[in-house]
Amino acid sequence: MLFEPSLATDVLVCKTSQGLSGSKTRLQLGQGAGYPSVILLEMVTHLLWSFASASHVWESICVPEERTLLVVCWTLPWQPPVTMGIPVFILAGLLVHFVFLVSIFDIYFSSPLVHGMTPQQTPLPPPAKRLVLFVADGLRADSLYELDSNNTSHAPYLRGILENSGSWGISHTRVPTESRPGHVALIAGFYEDVSAVAKGWKENPVEFDSVFNESKYTWSWGSPDILPMFAKGASGDHVYTFCYTAESEDFGAQDASKLDTWVFDHVKSFFNSSRSNQTLFSALNEEKVVLFLHLLGIDTNGHAHRPNSREYKENIRKVDEGVKEIASMLESFYGNDGKTAFILTSDHGMTDWGSHGAGHPSETLTPLIVWGAGVNYPQKVTSQFFEDNFLKEWKLENLKRLDVNQADIAPLMASLIGVPFPLNSVGTLPLEYLNNSAHFKAESMFTNAVQVLEQFKVKMNQKKATTLSFLFTPFKPLSDSEQISFLKKTRLYIQQQKYDEAVSLCKTLINLALEGLSYYHTYDRLFLGLSIAMGFVGWTTYVILVIVKTHTNLTKTVQSSNKESTVLLYSFTFVGMMITFFLLIQTCPWTYYIYCLLPVPVWYAVMRELHVIQNLAANLWSLPISQSLGFILISIVGIEILVFSFFYRSTLTVGLLVFAGWPVITQLWVQAKTTTSIWTVLCALLAVFPLMPVVGREPNIPLVIAAGLLTLLISGFSLASSCKSENKYRNNEDMKVHFYQMLSIALSTYVVSNTHNSLKNKQGLPVFNQVISWTTLVSSSVLPLLSPTFLFPRLFSILLSLMATYLLLSTGYEALFPLVLSGLMFVWIHMEQEALQHYGLSLKPKLAVFNFAYATDITQFRQLHLDDIRRSFFFVFFIVTAFFGTGNIASVNSFDPASVYCFLTVFSPFMMGGLLVLKVVIPFVLVSCAFEAVQVTTQLSSKSLFLIVLVISDIMALHFFFLVKDYGSWLEIGTSISHYVLVMSLTIFMMLMNGLAQLLTTKRLELSRRTKHHAT
Repeated sequence: MLFEPSLATDVLVCKTSQGLSGSKTRLQLGQGAGYPSVILLEMVTHLLWSFASASHVWESICVPEERTLLVVCWTLPWQPPVTMGIPVFILAGLLVHFVFLVSIFDIYFSSPLVHGMTPQQTPLPPPAKRLVLFVADGLRADSLYELDSNNTSHAPYLRGILENSGSWGISHTRVPTESRPGHVALIAGFYEDVSAVAKGWKENPVEFDSVFNESKYTWSWGSPDILPMFAKGASGDHVYTFCYTAESEDFGAQDASKLDTWVFDHVKSFFNSSRSNQTLFSALNEEKVVLFLHLLGIDTNGHAHRPNSREYKENIRKVDEGVKEIASMLESFYGNDGKTAFILTSDHGMTDWGSHGAGHPSETLTPLIVWGAGVNYPQKVTSQFFEDNFLKEWKLENLKRLDVNQADIAPLMASLIGVPFPLNSVGTLPLEYLNNSAHFKAESMFTNAVQVLEQFKVKMNQKKATTLSFLFTPFKPLSDSEQISFLKKTRLYIQQQKYDEAVSLCKTLINLALEGLSYYHTYDRLFLGLSIAMGFVGWTTYVILVIVKTHTNLTKTVQSSNKESTVLLYSFTFVGMMITFFLLIQTCPWTYYIYCLLPVPVWYAVMRELHVIQNLAANLWSLPISQSLGFILISIVGIEILVFSFFYRSTLTVGLLVFAGWPVITQLWVQAKTTTSIWTVLCALLAVFPLMPVVGREPNIPLVIAAGLLTLLISGFSLASSCKSENKYRNNEDMKVHFYQMLSIALSTYVVSNTHNSLKNKQGLPVFNQVISWTTLVSSSVLPLLSPTFLFPRLFSILLSLMATYLLLSTGYEALFPLVLSGLMFVWIHMEQEALQHYGLSLKPKLAVFNFAYATDITQFRQLHLDDIRRSFFFVFFIVTAFFGTGNIASVNSFDPASVYCFLTVFSPFMMGGLLVLKVVIPFVLVSCAFEAVQVTTQLSSKSLFLIVLVISDIMALHFFFLVKDYGSWLEIGTSISHYVLVMSLTIFMMLMNGLAQLLTTKRLELSRRTKHHAT
């Protein structure tokens, strides 16, 4: 047949030959009027686009002569056309997954804060004119209260305060135990919502009220990560901050306690300077003044040296001395007027291994010592009971311990200096700390109750305004009449001087109002959750239908009538209009429209493929019931194992041991005994890692060094073996790249060892080590592109480059993980070849000479086989193992900066977080590259595998959607989010990693001109 292109002077000749697998067509663009190759390429592109709908797949383009272009096209056996075009399908998939991903932040993590409440203030005069708040960042309760071996305290001044002149207890933080949410709870009185998860440490996701904002003046000294947050949220210009530079927060510094010394020195000089500044002197003598000293040294020393270290305890002693000096100076400055109240507490504690963020008691139990104006003196008791049994250990069993929730400290501060309670505070005033009249306590408690009730009323009115009256279900325990009854009774009790009854009633009212706030905040959660779930199920069903229709022979084409299609279209359009009308009359947010309308087009697409469902059902029905049920059961168990592995890492061990036995179950071991034996051993070795503790708890640098030396040994053996065999595919340039990679491994091993010793000796991070680390990181993405594109040399080059970076980010046993994982991946490629041959799907290619650069022969792509589902499941399982095999996700959520010390030691949350994420991604890249090799060597279409992985990940995502938490520890909340986001991102990750894997495996940078060697 003859095609005439748009350029009349060129002739396009087409010869067709028939074959068993389809027809092969050679098209030759003849030499015409000397048109440049760009025009010829445009013509070919046009032809490719024209032929795309005719099930043509183009094999390769080569230019044997200057102006002659050959194109080889394969026409595959005819298949039913895809309902959507590939670009449309990909865009629809990205849109749907983006909506599913964003929905959790709207459904679970929208801000609970409301605005528009009236400030509430106790009508009686307060006991104090000013308040001094000391927050010792990262200070554990036991570290402050315990006695050393000589029965002396680490903080003798504070010990004397709680024994002689103040009240004490434990402040129970509600995790996330991080600096930002801890300070918000202390100073604003509410537990920061999880919408702050994505905002880091420094930015306000929403504006909020605080004790500082309600004060007349607030002066604060300390970290640039904390102070600006409260100044930014303050109305007017009365909150002043004095911060040291961010670079001062160095985990590798000689002495982090200098941060606290800086604060104490600047406070002293500030007050000294006020004596010669009349305006400042007058302001300092006003009422309702707050002085805030943020002391970061203890936290920094805890991260760097651990809480049981000499440095941490010495820092506590320095803080104690500083507090004593500041208290003495203030009493002198104010002429001992007895109008200063002091509070010392902490934002969070710290684990024994120097991290925080989770819910361990060492992180959630923080000290609270209050003294000065309006504060109770120590109360002697004969006995008291607490479950933690710390009292005897601390020798404080005879002094009354007054425990509070962290958010209770904000109303305590407000009550002491007589400012309105912070508008969004959910704390309950701890009356036992107050040394005041019963009348004052009752009035303060009533103010507290009204302030919380105000939030409830605003939240209720907001929800009532956006819900149809006949659909609105109020919170019955606090109906309008119940609210009035509570307030009237309480006021009557106060008038009758029944103060205890009034206080008891106020506490009940506060508890009910907080329950009501939670009720209205989660009011639409079930409705929105069901909408998203319907979208999930519909989309997953549609993807399964696309797989069945376009990549299998299970269905036959049935032409649906136009009448049926029109009825279906009008039906779904009507449903969409009804949903829109329902949301419109309720004035719902615009995001509700997306969540509720998304299932409509998705299910419309499913219903259009009804004949595919009928054909599939008929095919399944023709199979033996035991076979169908067995397949479904195995699929369910497999996906549930994947889901369980996100919560219990030991599940991965069980899965890997099952994988070890896979060749025996399928009789593969008969044809490949050696390969099977290696596979079993490596599966068993990899199965050990999920049983190990989460990384970062106890550094084990010798193991990291051992991993580096082992990598060098393997790479040396590989080089020797390559030279011995006189590999014709390698040349001097390739050897240079290999040597440079070995040098990178050696340098990384040295840097890890040297940096650890340097930090241990408090000499900071050496500049040379830092330069080597960053250079290694940058070069690791380039070096693989300089190596040969033959299968195993390229994969080994990728391993060496990434291993150099991974060593720098390792602190213990996890350094061995990529080595074992890569070994298993190499064997997996061989095992899949054996499986392919076992099922008679293809001849076994020679992997030794397999070249990625010439492996894109689409003519060899085949239809899906049932075993390909197993292949895709293996890939997803290995991806999950790569993520959770060493518990890296846990170490990202429960922040521990030790992994990044080779790169930087100055606190930088986003840079450190980025490096920790890179550490998590490196094993992922190794698995993706191996899967790319499996894909091309088993003649699979990446599109078909992508769709199978999409189905697996979406079914998992539906599980995790209902397991997302918006309460509990930072670790639990962060883990539930990261689980859902991880699975939802798996599709996008798969596309990105597939592209990255193709780049890393097929592309080669040419540093100098040399002859290319082709596979034979």
